[in-house]
Amino acid sequence: MDKKLLDILACPVTKGPLIYDEDKQELISTSARLAYPIRDDIPVMLEEEARQLADEEYENYKKQK
Repeated sequence: MDKKLLDILACPVTKGPLIYDEDKQELISTSARLAYPIRDDIPVMLEEEARQLADEEYENYKKQK
């Protein structure tokens, strides 16, 4: 994920910042508790395509902020 692209992307639900999870190829919004997939190097920033973060995942990402 290009750092410049990550700097300009925001959660479409909360307009908050995103965390890049390279292993899972997802962009994480802790404010919305959603994980947006990255497919073929393209972030899919649609709420209906995102998955809900489990409580444990949420806590781990929250610590990374």
